[in-house]
Amino acid sequence: MGKDKNPRRVAENEAMAKTRMLRTSPQKLNLVAAMIRGKKVEKALADLTFSKRRISEDVKKCLQSAIANAENNHNLDVDELVVAEAWVGKHITMKRGRPRARGRYGRITKPFSELTIKVRQVEEQA
Repeated sequence: MGKDKNPRRVAENEAMAKTRMLRTSPQKLNLVAAMIRGKKVEKALADLTFSKRRISEDVKKCLQSAIANAENNHNLDVDELVVAEAWVGKHITMKRGRPRARGRYGRITKPFSELTIKVRQVEEQA
């Protein structure tokens, strides 16, 4: 009895991490995600550490989680990891408002995003 084992969502040489409910718009988050796509993980971590954008700290946490998943869960070599994919999705949007002149209502939207980072192990060509 029992159920079959779930198949892996990523390939054998990949690992993934996902962060939800990031308090920024997807457009702003995608600028930071584009900054690290295709880079080696140590270079991507350095870029995120010295980035001036507020959300880069949360992106760095997600990347570190993906690296830890690769090392501990999938036995991949950390020195050979690159950021294979980093994509951004929309999450909820809080609707707030502010009274405006002549009895009107100014709508304020506070968007949330989610980020998925996939790291892949690539062997270096000598």
